[in-house]
Amino acid sequence: MKTSSPTQRTVLASTINSLVQAASKLGADATTLLSHTSIDPTNLAEADNRLPVSEFYRLYELAEQATNTPDIGLYAGRVAFVNRLNLQLYMSTICNDFREYLNLMPSALAFIGDLGEVTIHHEPPLIRLDWLPLDSDTNKQRYLADTFLGLATTIANTLCIRPIMVKKACFTYPAPSDLLMLQSIFGNNLTFNCPTNCLYFERSALDYPVSQLDNELNDAFTAPLPTFLGNNNVEDIFLSDLRQAISRLLPMGDMGIDTVAKELNVSRRTLQRRLSDRDTQFLQILQDIRVELAERYLSDKYLNITDIAFLLGYSSQGTFSSAFKTWRGCSPRDFRAQ
Repeated sequence: MKTSSPTQRTVLASTINSLVQAASKLGADATTLLSHTSIDPTNLAEADNRLPVSEFYRLYELAEQATNTPDIGLYAGRVAFVNRLNLQLYMSTICNDFREYLNLMPSALAFIGDLGEVTIHHEPPLIRLDWLPLDSDTNKQRYLADTFLGLATTIANTLCIRPIMVKKACFTYPAPSDLLMLQSIFGNNLTFNCPTNCLYFERSALDYPVSQLDNELNDAFTAPLPTFLGNNNVEDIFLSDLRQAISRLLPMGDMGIDTVAKELNVSRRTLQRRLSDRDTQFLQILQDIRVELAERYLSDKYLNITDIAFLLGYSSQGTFSSAFKTWRGCSPRDFRAQ
Protein backbone atom coordinates (compact mmCIF):
# COMPACT_ATOMS: atom_id res chain seq x y z
CA MET A 1 0.00 0.00 0.00
CA LYS A 2 1.37 3.40 -0.98
CA THR A 3 1.93 5.79 1.88
CA SER A 4 2.62 9.49 2.17
CA SER A 5 3.25 11.99 4.92
CA PRO A 6 0.10 12.72 6.96
CA THR A 7 0.62 16.43 6.32
CA GLN A 8 0.45 15.80 2.56
CA ARG A 9 -2.67 13.64 2.55
CA THR A 10 -5.96 15.05 1.38
CA VAL A 11 -9.60 14.02 1.28
CA LEU A 12 -12.45 15.06 -0.99
CA ALA A 13 -14.74 17.84 0.18
CA SER A 14 -17.69 15.55 -0.58
CA THR A 15 -16.39 13.09 2.04
CA ILE A 16 -16.13 15.85 4.64
CA ASN A 17 -19.59 17.06 3.68
CA SER A 18 -21.05 13.65 4.54
CA LEU A 19 -19.63 13.92 8.05
CA VAL A 20 -20.82 17.52 8.46
CA GLN A 21 -24.28 16.55 7.24
CA ALA A 22 -24.47 13.61 9.65
CA ALA A 23 -23.40 15.79 12.58
CA SER A 24 -25.91 18.49 11.64
CA LYS A 25 -28.78 16.00 11.51
CA LEU A 26 -27.75 14.81 14.97
CA GLY A 27 -28.01 18.35 16.38
CA ALA A 28 -24.57 19.91 15.88
CA ASP A 29 -24.13 23.34 14.36
CA ALA A 30 -22.04 22.98 11.20
CA THR A 31 -20.64 26.51 11.31
CA THR A 32 -19.46 26.06 14.89
CA LEU A 33 -17.89 22.68 14.11
CA LEU A 34 -15.94 24.03 11.16
CA SER A 35 -14.84 27.10 13.10
CA HIS A 36 -12.73 24.82 15.31
CA THR A 37 -10.81 23.55 12.26
CA SER A 38 -8.83 25.25 9.50
CA ILE A 39 -11.45 24.21 6.94
CA ASP A 40 -12.89 27.16 5.03
CA PRO A 41 -16.64 26.42 4.55
CA THR A 42 -16.47 27.93 1.05
CA ASN A 43 -14.09 25.12 0.05
CA LEU A 44 -16.80 22.57 0.83
CA ALA A 45 -19.13 24.03 -1.79
CA GLU A 46 -17.22 22.25 -4.57
CA ALA A 47 -17.35 18.48 -4.05
CA ASP A 48 -14.07 17.89 -5.92
CA ASN A 49 -11.94 20.16 -3.72
CA ARG A 50 -9.32 18.35 -1.66
CA LEU A 51 -8.65 19.31 1.96
CA PRO A 52 -6.18 18.13 4.62
CA VAL A 53 -6.88 14.69 6.08
CA SER A 54 -5.69 15.91 9.49
CA GLU A 55 -8.60 18.36 9.63
CA PHE A 56 -11.00 15.59 8.63
CA TYR A 57 -9.82 13.53 11.61
CA ARG A 58 -10.21 16.56 13.86
CA LEU A 59 -13.75 17.09 12.58
CA TYR A 60 -14.69 13.53 13.53
CA GLU A 61 -13.63 14.20 17.12
CA LEU A 62 -15.51 17.49 17.23
CA ALA A 63 -18.64 15.90 15.74
CA GLU A 64 -18.63 13.12 18.33
CA GLN A 65 -18.27 15.63 21.15
CA ALA A 66 -20.91 18.02 19.80
CA THR A 67 -23.50 15.28 19.26
CA ASN A 68 -22.50 12.96 22.10
CA THR A 69 -22.60 10.19 19.50
CA PRO A 70 -19.77 7.63 19.52
CA ASP A 71 -21.47 6.05 16.47
CA ILE A 72 -20.84 9.19 14.37
CA GLY A 73 -18.77 7.22 11.84
CA LEU A 74 -21.67 4.86 11.19
CA TYR A 75 -23.98 7.79 10.53
CA ALA A 76 -21.40 9.40 8.22
CA GLY A 77 -21.17 6.16 6.23
CA ARG A 78 -24.93 6.08 5.72
CA VAL A 79 -24.96 9.69 4.54
CA ALA A 80 -22.01 8.98 2.21
CA PHE A 81 -23.96 6.13 0.61
CA VAL A 82 -26.90 8.40 -0.21
CA ASN A 83 -24.66 11.25 -1.38
CA ARG A 84 -22.85 8.92 -3.79
CA LEU A 85 -25.95 7.04 -4.90
CA ASN A 86 -25.69 8.25 -8.48
CA LEU A 87 -22.22 6.72 -8.73
CA GLN A 88 -23.65 3.43 -7.44
CA LEU A 89 -26.34 3.56 -10.12
CA TYR A 90 -23.76 4.04 -12.86
CA MET A 91 -21.72 1.17 -11.47
CA SER A 92 -24.82 -1.05 -11.56
CA THR A 93 -24.85 -0.60 -15.34
CA ILE A 94 -21.22 -1.76 -15.50
CA CYS A 95 -21.21 -4.72 -13.10
CA ASN A 96 -23.10 -7.96 -13.62
CA ASP A 97 -22.53 -9.50 -10.20
CA PHE A 98 -21.10 -8.82 -6.74
CA ARG A 99 -17.70 -10.21 -7.77
CA GLU A 100 -17.32 -7.55 -10.46
CA TYR A 101 -18.39 -4.83 -8.05
CA LEU A 102 -15.86 -5.92 -5.43
CA ASN A 103 -13.15 -5.72 -8.09
CA LEU A 104 -14.02 -2.04 -8.55
CA MET A 105 -14.40 -1.14 -4.87
CA PRO A 106 -10.67 -0.57 -4.13
CA SER A 107 -10.39 1.87 -7.05
CA ALA A 108 -13.59 3.66 -6.07
CA LEU A 109 -12.47 4.18 -2.47
CA ALA A 110 -9.03 5.38 -3.55
CA PHE A 111 -10.68 8.38 -5.21
CA ILE A 112 -12.40 9.45 -1.97
CA GLY A 113 -9.12 10.53 -0.42
CA ASP A 114 -5.81 9.48 1.09
CA LEU A 115 -7.44 7.51 3.88
CA GLY A 116 -6.81 3.83 3.27
CA GLU A 117 -7.63 0.93 1.00
CA VAL A 118 -9.87 -2.10 0.80
CA THR A 119 -8.46 -5.53 0.04
CA ILE A 120 -10.36 -8.76 -0.64
CA HIS A 121 -9.24 -12.19 0.58
CA HIS A 122 -10.68 -15.66 0.08
CA GLU A 123 -11.17 -17.80 3.17
CA PRO A 124 -13.53 -20.57 1.96
CA PRO A 125 -16.41 -20.76 2.51
CA LEU A 126 -16.14 -17.03 3.20
CA ILE A 127 -14.55 -13.94 1.69
CA ARG A 128 -12.96 -11.25 3.84
CA LEU A 129 -13.00 -7.53 3.11
CA ASP A 130 -10.27 -5.61 4.97
CA TRP A 131 -10.16 -1.87 5.66
CA LEU A 132 -6.50 -0.82 5.89
CA PRO A 133 -6.02 2.82 6.94
CA LEU A 134 -2.98 4.74 5.74
CA ASP A 135 -2.54 6.12 9.24
CA SER A 136 -2.26 3.16 11.61
CA ASP A 137 -3.02 5.42 14.57
CA THR A 138 -6.63 5.65 13.39
CA ASN A 139 -7.05 1.98 14.30
CA LYS A 140 -7.32 3.13 17.91
CA GLN A 141 -10.46 5.08 16.96
CA ARG A 142 -13.79 4.01 15.53
CA TYR A 143 -14.32 6.76 12.99
CA LEU A 144 -12.84 5.54 9.71
CA ALA A 145 -13.52 1.85 10.27
CA ASP A 146 -17.16 2.53 11.12
CA THR A 147 -17.60 4.85 8.15
CA PHE A 148 -16.09 2.66 5.47
CA LEU A 149 -17.14 -0.75 6.72
CA GLY A 150 -20.62 0.65 7.31
CA LEU A 151 -20.65 2.06 3.77
CA ALA A 152 -19.47 -1.28 2.34
CA THR A 153 -22.19 -3.13 4.26
CA THR A 154 -24.93 -0.79 3.04
CA ILE A 155 -23.75 -1.24 -0.55
CA ALA A 156 -23.66 -5.03 -0.19
CA ASN A 157 -27.16 -5.08 1.25
CA THR A 158 -28.69 -2.97 -1.52
CA LEU A 159 -26.64 -3.62 -4.66
CA CYS A 160 -27.75 -7.14 -5.50
CA ILE A 161 -31.12 -8.78 -5.97
CA ARG A 162 -30.41 -10.91 -2.90
CA PRO A 163 -29.24 -9.20 0.31
CA ILE A 164 -25.63 -9.95 1.25
CA MET A 165 -25.45 -10.27 5.00
CA VAL A 166 -22.32 -9.79 7.09
CA LYS A 167 -21.39 -13.13 8.68
CA LYS A 168 -18.81 -11.61 11.01
CA ALA A 169 -17.34 -8.16 11.65
CA CYS A 170 -13.97 -7.48 13.30
CA PHE A 171 -12.74 -4.15 14.65
CA THR A 172 -9.35 -2.99 15.91
CA TYR A 173 -10.84 -0.74 18.58
CA PRO A 174 -12.13 -1.86 22.02
CA ALA A 175 -15.76 -2.86 22.43
CA PRO A 176 -17.95 0.21 23.05
CA SER A 177 -20.46 0.17 25.89
CA ASP A 178 -23.40 0.48 23.49
CA LEU A 179 -23.45 -2.06 20.65
CA LEU A 180 -26.98 -1.42 19.41
CA MET A 181 -26.19 0.46 16.20
CA LEU A 182 -23.17 -1.69 15.38
CA GLN A 183 -25.38 -4.77 15.69
CA SER A 184 -28.14 -3.23 13.58
CA ILE A 185 -25.67 -2.75 10.71
CA PHE A 186 -23.22 -5.65 11.02
CA GLY A 187 -25.22 -8.26 12.92
CA ASN A 188 -24.48 -9.83 16.27
CA ASN A 189 -21.21 -11.62 15.43
CA LEU A 190 -18.85 -8.79 16.41
CA THR A 191 -15.30 -9.03 17.74
CA PHE A 192 -13.08 -6.20 18.97
CA ASN A 193 -9.37 -5.53 19.63
CA CYS A 194 -8.61 -7.40 16.39
CA PRO A 195 -5.47 -6.95 14.25
CA THR A 196 -7.53 -5.70 11.27
CA ASN A 197 -10.89 -4.08 10.62
CA CYS A 198 -12.73 -6.48 8.34
CA LEU A 199 -16.02 -7.99 7.23
CA TYR A 200 -16.82 -11.58 6.31
CA PHE A 201 -19.38 -12.56 3.67
CA GLU A 202 -20.49 -15.88 2.21
CA ARG A 203 -18.30 -16.72 -0.79
CA SER A 204 -21.40 -17.73 -2.74
CA ALA A 205 -22.46 -14.07 -2.69
CA LEU A 206 -19.79 -13.34 -5.32
CA ASP A 207 -22.15 -14.71 -7.95
CA TYR A 208 -25.23 -12.77 -6.81
CA PRO A 209 -26.49 -10.69 -9.75
CA VAL A 210 -26.49 -6.92 -9.42
CA SER A 211 -29.92 -5.30 -9.55
CA GLN A 212 -30.40 -3.57 -12.88
CA LEU A 213 -32.31 -0.35 -13.52
CA ASP A 214 -35.59 -0.65 -15.40
CA ASN A 215 -35.41 -0.04 -19.14
CA GLU A 216 -36.21 3.67 -19.10
CA LEU A 217 -33.69 4.52 -16.38
CA ASN A 218 -31.07 2.17 -17.77
CA ASP A 219 -31.34 3.85 -21.18
CA ALA A 220 -30.80 7.22 -19.50
CA PHE A 221 -27.65 6.03 -17.74
CA THR A 222 -26.17 4.30 -20.78
CA ALA A 223 -27.44 6.66 -23.49
CA PRO A 224 -24.08 7.26 -25.22
CA LEU A 225 -23.22 3.61 -25.80
CA PRO A 226 -25.22 3.11 -29.04
CA THR A 227 -23.65 6.22 -30.58
CA PHE A 228 -20.21 4.61 -30.40
CA LEU A 229 -21.08 2.36 -33.31
CA GLY A 230 -21.71 5.15 -35.79
CA ASN A 231 -24.14 5.06 -38.66
CA ASN A 232 -21.89 2.88 -40.78
CA ASN A 233 -21.29 0.22 -38.15
CA VAL A 234 -24.74 -0.60 -36.83
CA GLU A 235 -24.35 -4.25 -37.81
CA ASP A 236 -20.74 -4.61 -36.58
CA ILE A 237 -21.12 -6.97 -33.64
CA PHE A 238 -17.38 -7.04 -33.02
CA LEU A 239 -17.13 -3.27 -32.50
CA SER A 240 -20.24 -3.35 -30.34
CA ASP A 241 -18.77 -6.06 -28.10
CA LEU A 242 -15.41 -4.27 -27.98
CA ARG A 243 -16.89 -0.98 -26.87
CA GLN A 244 -19.13 -2.59 -24.30
CA ALA A 245 -16.11 -4.47 -22.89
CA ILE A 246 -14.05 -1.28 -22.68
CA SER A 247 -16.91 0.54 -20.96
CA ARG A 248 -17.12 -2.21 -18.32
CA LEU A 249 -13.37 -2.28 -17.74
CA LEU A 250 -12.73 1.47 -17.64
CA PRO A 251 -13.29 1.95 -13.88
CA MET A 252 -10.70 -0.73 -13.10
CA GLY A 253 -8.04 1.57 -14.53
CA ASP A 254 -6.05 -1.10 -16.41
CA MET A 255 -7.02 -0.28 -19.97
CA GLY A 256 -4.27 -2.00 -21.94
CA ILE A 257 -5.15 -3.88 -25.10
CA ASP A 258 -4.17 -7.18 -23.46
CA THR A 259 -6.77 -6.71 -20.72
CA VAL A 260 -9.51 -6.03 -23.26
CA ALA A 261 -8.44 -8.94 -25.47
CA LYS A 262 -8.70 -11.26 -22.47
CA GLU A 263 -12.17 -9.92 -21.69
CA LEU A 264 -13.24 -10.68 -25.27
CA ASN A 265 -11.56 -14.10 -25.15
CA VAL A 266 -9.36 -13.36 -28.16
CA SER A 267 -5.61 -12.92 -28.56
CA ARG A 268 -3.95 -9.52 -28.73
CA ARG A 269 -2.96 -10.22 -32.34
CA THR A 270 -6.53 -11.14 -33.31
CA LEU A 271 -7.89 -7.99 -31.73
CA GLN A 272 -5.32 -5.82 -33.50
CA ARG A 273 -6.04 -7.53 -36.83
CA ARG A 274 -9.79 -7.01 -36.54
CA LEU A 275 -9.28 -3.36 -35.72
CA SER A 276 -6.89 -2.96 -38.64
CA ASP A 277 -9.51 -4.52 -40.95
CA ARG A 278 -11.83 -1.70 -39.86
CA ASP A 279 -9.16 0.96 -40.40
CA THR A 280 -8.94 1.89 -36.72
CA GLN A 281 -6.75 1.29 -33.67
CA PHE A 282 -7.37 0.36 -30.06
CA LEU A 283 -6.25 3.72 -28.63
CA GLN A 284 -8.58 5.57 -31.00
CA ILE A 285 -11.56 3.45 -29.92
CA LEU A 286 -10.61 3.98 -26.27
CA GLN A 287 -10.41 7.75 -26.70
CA ASP A 288 -13.73 7.90 -28.58
CA ILE A 289 -15.46 6.06 -25.75
CA ARG A 290 -13.91 8.25 -23.08
CA VAL A 291 -14.88 11.44 -24.90
CA GLU A 292 -18.52 10.40 -25.34
CA LEU A 293 -18.84 9.05 -21.82
CA ALA A 294 -17.16 12.13 -20.36
CA GLU A 295 -19.69 14.41 -22.04
CA ARG A 296 -22.56 12.17 -20.94
CA TYR A 297 -21.38 12.08 -17.33
CA LEU A 298 -20.72 15.81 -17.23
CA SER A 299 -24.34 16.40 -18.20
CA ASP A 300 -25.33 14.73 -14.92
CA LYS A 301 -24.94 17.40 -12.23
CA TYR A 302 -25.12 14.77 -9.49
CA LEU A 303 -21.82 13.18 -10.55
CA ASN A 304 -18.78 15.07 -9.31
CA ILE A 305 -15.75 15.30 -11.56
CA THR A 306 -13.71 12.99 -9.35
CA ASP A 307 -16.35 10.26 -9.78
CA ILE A 308 -16.26 10.80 -13.54
CA ALA A 309 -12.47 10.42 -13.56
CA PHE A 310 -12.93 7.09 -11.74
CA LEU A 311 -15.63 5.86 -14.14
CA LEU A 312 -13.39 6.69 -17.10
CA GLY A 313 -10.40 4.84 -15.68
CA TYR A 314 -8.09 7.76 -14.93
CA SER A 315 -5.69 7.69 -12.01
CA SER A 316 -6.77 11.11 -10.74
CA GLN A 317 -9.07 14.02 -11.38
CA GLY A 318 -6.10 16.03 -12.65
CA THR A 319 -5.20 13.42 -15.26
CA PHE A 320 -8.77 13.36 -16.53
CA SER A 321 -9.00 17.16 -16.62
CA SER A 322 -5.79 17.38 -18.68
CA ALA A 323 -7.08 14.80 -21.16
CA PHE A 324 -10.44 16.57 -21.45
CA LYS A 325 -8.76 19.92 -22.20
CA THR A 326 -6.90 18.18 -25.04
CA TRP A 327 -10.19 16.87 -26.47
CA ARG A 328 -12.47 19.88 -26.03
CA GLY A 329 -10.18 22.84 -25.33
CA CYS A 330 -11.64 23.56 -21.89
CA SER A 331 -11.74 22.02 -18.43
CA PRO A 332 -14.52 19.56 -17.44
CA ARG A 333 -15.88 22.17 -15.02
CA ASP A 334 -16.05 24.85 -17.75
CA PHE A 335 -17.66 22.38 -20.17
CA ARG A 336 -20.30 21.52 -17.57
CA ALA A 337 -21.05 25.22 -17.03
CA GLN A 338 -21.74 25.83 -20.73
